[in-house]
Parts: sequence; structure tokens; C-alpha cells
Amino acid sequence: MKRAGAYLLAVVAGLALGLGSALWLAGLWPSASRMAFGNVDVAGWRSDFTAGSDAADPYTRARIARHGLLALAKTEAVYFTRATDDAGAPLREACRYRLSGGPMPAGWWSVTLYDGQSMLPANTDGALRIDATRAGTGAWSAVIAPRQPEGERLWISSRGAGSFDLTLRLYMPDAALLTEPNAALTPPRIERLSCEEGGA
Repeated sequence: MKRAGAYLLAVVAGLALGLGSALWLAGLWPSASRMAFGNVDVAGWRSDFTAGSDAADPYTRARIARHGLLALAKTEAVYFTRATDDAGAPLREACRYRLSGGPMPAGWWSVTLYDGQSMLPANTDGALRIDATRAGTGAWSAVIAPRQPEGERLWISSRGAGSFDLTLRLYMPDAALLTEPNAALTPPRIERLSCEEGGA
């Protein structure tokens, strides 16, 4: 009887551990699990270069499907995500940020804001991303805030986003980015400017 109980306990523990690890690695649990994961980290922007390749394991495929990335081959597009500012604090709707950068090692790029559920925030501002077309070819700067600041041409709306993350997409990346990402990429900076009362 004791042996049967021990077997049953081992089976239950194994199932719980296996299911929990699968849900965690797929980004389905806990609810606060972020998209910022992977085997490449460039100044806090993370990517998984196995995404969209035959080398992607089932957990990576599940996480990519969960977060709605197209997952093109990395020679066509590379994705980096970030959920914190330059000081390491989580990105939140209650705060205003300065997103700044310059030319990217790719044919075209974009930065898009997603809420904590990896969805586009349900607002009607029509300003959930910036891209190379709008930013131009040199240094650029945009504000991330719930409302567009006066005089700011480039703005990403965080209205209704709560805690959010940013996805940097680099299309037709330079070969150097795929072999030496830390040397080839200078990713956008995310400077926190201010927070509403209680949002710091």
C-alpha cells in the first residue's frame, strides 16, 4: 500500500512539474510571463534566433504562437522585445518614456507596443508603433505616453496598455546582425521621463 502511494505521488509530482514547466516555457503561465526571452540579449532587448527556424523546439514554437509573431526565417526578420526601461523598471502606462535610436542594421524596422496580454492596446489613437519610414535615416526620438505631448512628431500611445512591452522588428537584417548581434546592433534607448502620481 505504501509503495502504491509513493508511485501515485511520484506520478502526480511528475505531471505537475511537466505541465508547469511546459506552460512557463510557452509563456502561458504565470499570467505575468513576458515575451522578453531568448538566447540573445543586446542591452536589455532580447531575442531568440531559433524562432522561425527548424531548430526551434516545441516550447519556442508555442511561445511564438502565443504571442502572435509571424516568425519569419531570421534571414528575413529578427525580433527583439523589451519590457523594462533603461533603469530596469517595468514599462507602465502611468509613465512617460523617451524612446531614441538611430539607423538599424536592416532594410527596414519598426517598434510596436503590446499590452500585458501580448495584444495591441484597445485604443483608437492610431499610434501604436513607429517605423523607419516615419523616423527617417538618421537619429530619431519618440515619446511613449497615454496622450500625445504637444510638439512631439513621433508618439507611441500607451493608453489602455497597463504594463506593456515593446517589440523591435528588423526586416532583411544585415548579415553581421545574425553573427555578431551585440556588435552590429545599437538598440533603442528607453528613458523614463516622468510618472503620474502613484505610478513611479
